[in-house]
Amino acid sequence: MNTHLWRSGPHGSGDGPVEVTVGCHRRLRGPYTGAGSLVRALVPGVYERRPELVRAHAIEILSTAPELKDRIGAAPETLTSLAVPEERTRIYAAARTRRLAHGLVEFLHSYTNLRGSGTLSLCFTDVDEADHTDQEFLAILLRRTHGMPISVTVGSRGGDLPDELTSALARYATIATPAGDASATAASRDQGELLDTYIASDGTCDDPDALAAYEAADAGLRARLHDERAAVLLREGDWSLRLGAVPYHLERGTDPAGAGGEALHEAVYYAAGLGLWHAVFDYGTRARAVIDPEQAERYWDFSGKMSSALALLGRTREAEELYLEVRARYALPMAQMFTGYALAMLYTRMHPPELRDHQLAKSYLSNTITLASLLPEAEQRSFHSVFQRNGMALVEMHLGNLPEALRLVDTGLKRLDAELPADRHRLHRSVLVHNRGRVLAALGRLKDALADLTTVIALDPNYPDYYFDRAELLHKLGEDTAALADYDTAISLSPPFWEVHFNRADLLASMGDAEGAIADLRRVVELEPAELDARVNLIGLLLETGQAKAVEPLLAEGLRLAPDEARLLQVRGQLAWEAGSADSARHDFDLALAGDPDCVPALAGRAALAFDSGDVETALRDLTRAVELRPNDPDLRYNRGYVHQAAERWRAAVDDYTLALDLPGADRAELLRQRARCFGELGDREAERADLDAARSVTTSAMSAGAA
Repeated sequence: MNTHLWRSGPHGSGDGPVEVTVGCHRRLRGPYTGAGSLVRALVPGVYERRPELVRAHAIEILSTAPELKDRIGAAPETLTSLAVPEERTRIYAAARTRRLAHGLVEFLHSYTNLRGSGTLSLCFTDVDEADHTDQEFLAILLRRTHGMPISVTVGSRGGDLPDELTSALARYATIATPAGDASATAASRDQGELLDTYIASDGTCDDPDALAAYEAADAGLRARLHDERAAVLLREGDWSLRLGAVPYHLERGTDPAGAGGEALHEAVYYAAGLGLWHAVFDYGTRARAVIDPEQAERYWDFSGKMSSALALLGRTREAEELYLEVRARYALPMAQMFTGYALAMLYTRMHPPELRDHQLAKSYLSNTITLASLLPEAEQRSFHSVFQRNGMALVEMHLGNLPEALRLVDTGLKRLDAELPADRHRLHRSVLVHNRGRVLAALGRLKDALADLTTVIALDPNYPDYYFDRAELLHKLGEDTAALADYDTAISLSPPFWEVHFNRADLLASMGDAEGAIADLRRVVELEPAELDARVNLIGLLLETGQAKAVEPLLAEGLRLAPDEARLLQVRGQLAWEAGSADSARHDFDLALAGDPDCVPALAGRAALAFDSGDVETALRDLTRAVELRPNDPDLRYNRGYVHQAAERWRAAVDDYTLALDLPGADRAELLRQRARCFGELGDREAERADLDAARSVTTSAMSAGAA
């Protein structure tokens, strides 16, 4: 029974029928148990009416409900999705599940529009027993459907919930009173019935009498019942049951190490292929509990998957401990090679910066390269030698040895082409071409890098990240129209991800399309409110375009999420200053600088307040620090020069104005006029006249250019 209940949306008070109720207990279907059940309930009907809408969200739909592939067809294939397990060298970041969650939420948005009217009422139960993917999806769903015709009821059994979901429930939902427990009493059911009830629930039943009957039953009988239930599910159930109920039963059946281990092996590889790293860790932990460590290859394989999951979830120290355990336990060449490479990646890029050690990473890779060269089978020897050297190339990049990194990648590509059939390891060949492009870009060889990215797009045309990377290169090369087209393609090929909109906003702003940039930055903030760089940039553009009223809610939400963020405090101070509240402005500038002493806008703002109040020394101190931080900002040098001028420090003012005149973006006419005044005070009439003449010339030229 769900003893804790929350409701959000138009029916937050509980009125209105619930259209879809789904259980989220991960023992049923593993990752996306709840979201997948919701998708299975809605998609068939939508597909009949609007197949193009379903196809637009095929990646996230099939990632949550893989059995729908027979109904709606496959999602756009990439070399990653097509690669056989032994050739799958690309792994997804943990953040990919957020893309999938956002895509599902937007599918629901479209679904409500398709309905035309009324509220879509959804109920999710057992969320405290759900996999991370469902909990993440629910947190995003609650936030992004706030104010829409979607009602969400969330029920739990009282267990812990992750911070993001707890915060979303607190902000967007209200606590409700659960209905009473309508389950039968123990007196009406015998022990056999209670045992059957527990088994049929796939271990999700929370009836204490059923659990007691299960625990009291003969161990052999329990094992046979688990086998029988698994057989029924395999014969009659959806494929996604292989991620939840099937391995649950088989690891408790008559052959936990054999059948149970196989079921967990299938589940862990599927989850790893989609980047479902919380589930990977769960499957690996369970597998190690039923498999004898003497089954060396299977045991270290699960251990390796667990370690990779920990590393990608940011738990790198725990990952290292597991890798070292495998190395100490098994002398198998493949185990040593895999863990050596993994440890190198920890030390060159995944550990926190204070733990990174590129030389140690090189030493691990030197060992793995030697092991790869000793493999008996020719194709394995070629592939693994190239793979390990590709890792070494990354370390060399981090050490700043770009020519060596380029040599390693280029040599690897040539070796694969020379020694392997063209249809083998196509994914890793594309990865090498992409990596070579990255090294070439770092070397400043942008056109060569562009050629490699164009090649890799031809090899893998449905992989969105390649268009994202090429767009950045095209922008650097000044080909902004082509860059914009690549960003658009990346967006069309992927569930929503904020990074592409952030970069496209920068591009649009550089092209003079402020409103387009604002729209993209709004999209970033909608997807990921905690992305502060996007929020700060959005606020800046809104202020620049005279949309100050739109800033207030963005600023308030930003400070709710990050109350000590200096850039946001500075903006609040700026707005207070413009509203005539100098004390509030000064307070906010002080707060901003307490959090970040190098916040230049806050230094400049506080300096202006000090100058207005007659405190020249404080103004000069803050402006001097600001100039030290941004020596090529002409406005800061002008401001400091003006303060010097007001304090009758004529020579210091001339020096600042002179330096500012040579900086890009300087207001040359105004600088020349102010410098002329200073020269006049210094008695240098010739310099004064020259500056005034130059200022008139600049002004005349500007007016002529404007008229033209």
